Amino acid sequence: MKWSLKELNQASEAPIHFTENLDLNEALKSRRSDIIKVSTVHVDGMFSVDELGVLGYMKVNCTVTLPSSRSFQPVDLELNFDVTEHYLSHYNPDLSSFEDTDVVIVLKDDILNLADVIEDNILLQIPMQVLSVDEKRDDAVMPSGDDWSVIREEQLQKNNHKKDNIDPRLAKLKNFFDEDK
Repeated sequence: MKWSLKELNQASEAPIHFTENLDLNEALKSRRSDIIKVSTVHVDGMFSVDELGVLGYMKVNCTVTLPSSRSFQPVDLELNFDVTEHYLSHYNPDLSSFEDTDVVIVLKDDILNLADVIEDNILLQIPMQVLSVDEKRDDAVMPSGDDWSVIREEQLQKNNHKKDNIDPRLAKLKNFFDEDK
């Protein structure tokens, strides 16, 4: 679904409401190679015109299947999030009226493509670490190999604490490079 800014600005009296189901599976997989599958994306939202330009508000729901960060097994990640963005014409991109926290998009060719907006926001919502329910448990078995193992942060802190203890035979060398001497 696409709208021109001119069309959205003409509907300034009443907001434009929309409900869409988008198939973004192939588009998202082409933009991020580790995505296994994306369900149909349900978008419910509206566009309204205010003194700053066109304001878009959308609720987005979908499921993204990604490999686990730990085991590479497929994990379904439920995404339910809101998007609030301002859209401006590239002919008049005056950003001085906006707060630093406002999301402002300057539209190329003054065309708002809903699929592109939703794709960008889905990619922003994917966390860096994706774990299955079992892998999130505190008693989960961590992967290991012949010469390596994954350890939890608590265990790393314990190991670092052990490193702080100096071998008594080398204690005299502790201050060898102090500048005071």
